Amino acid sequence: MSQRMTMDEVLKEYGVPQIKLDIHATRSELLKLREKLMAIRDLSNGTEQGYLDLDCKLYIDVDDIDRYLSGELDTVGEIYAFPEDIKSYKE
Repeated sequence: MSQRMTMDEVLKEYGVPQIKLDIHATRSELLKLREKLMAIRDLSNGTEQGYLDLDCKLYIDVDDIDRYLSGELDTVGEIYAFPEDIKSYKE
């Protein structure tokens, strides 16, 4: 199971962040993802665990910020996950 860092750990290891970006998903999206991740565990008889691995860069420029602040954009940026982003590892 992954361990989420506390804010104190982030500050100690990396310093003060410039910005915090939250990840949101609908309930149905999360349930579908959970089902796929659980299938990996079920098919491997519990020897592997599924996880979502997104290796990406997110570019935000002044134009993106201005358009978001003016209400033209709903979000300042978006990251998409695809089936090939679902991975497994042996426990």
